Amino acid sequence: MEAPFPGMDPYLEQPSLWPDVHHRVITALGDQLQERIAPRYRAVITPYVVFESLEIAPVRAIVPDAGLFERDAPESASNPGVALLDTAPLTLPAIMEVPTEYARIEIRTVRDYVLVTAIELLSPANKRPGAEGADAYEKKRQELFRSTAHLLEIDLLRNGKRPQVARPLPDAPYFVFLSRVQRRPYIDIWPLSLRTPMTRIPVPLRYPDADVPLDLGAAIRISYQRARYDLEIDYRADPPPPPLSPDDAAWLDAYLRERGLRP
Repeated sequence: MEAPFPGMDPYLEQPSLWPDVHHRVITALGDQLQERIAPRYRAVITPYVVFESLEIAPVRAIVPDAGLFERDAPESASNPGVALLDTAPLTLPAIMEVPTEYARIEIRTVRDYVLVTAIELLSPANKRPGAEGADAYEKKRQELFRSTAHLLEIDLLRNGKRPQVARPLPDAPYFVFLSRVQRRPYIDIWPLSLRTPMTRIPVPLRYPDADVPLDLGAAIRISYQRARYDLEIDYRADPPPPPLSPDDAAWLDAYLRERGLRP
């Protein structure tokens, strides 16, 4: 099945899907760029690990330092000296911080390996308020602003803290931010809508080389098809959190009904 939305699919933001979505989109973007920047540059995919607060599936093994074990019921029942305990009325999965691997794209010159452009597809950890989340990402961002490298940031997550700019951003679910070395402190910003296809974004290289186009929409469509996310997503359900604006929620409902994905 092809991706049903003209732009970003908000269902792909689900925490259970996003690490895989991130990996596949980064790979698709890297492959797309490499065809356009060779032979002077390479699009290097650089992995990194962050701690995310995720709901842990039961198959993940956690080994405690100490444990309490329940004896079999028949043995306990046969021993009058052992008190029986009531079963807990509610069992829910824990939210735990687990190491999660993401990646960024670094466009570097061939042989001398100079960083020309850093491309960040933001993760929940980059946008989580606090010293180890958005604050740490902003510190790294400021280091890049002081460097000779361009910075392209792609924010396809509606939740969390946006990258900092000096003026209020317009109301939009997604954004792309481009900081060119020669134009700092100004940042070019593309607000992205659910309702329209994504425009191609310019990726700057070293002067005098011209920008190369980045087709973010194509990368999302390719990732969606190859990963078969349609097998995982139930479009009959309400949109995943955070809530859409009332206008976007109404549009999404009508759009999915028109395509037979929602009764």
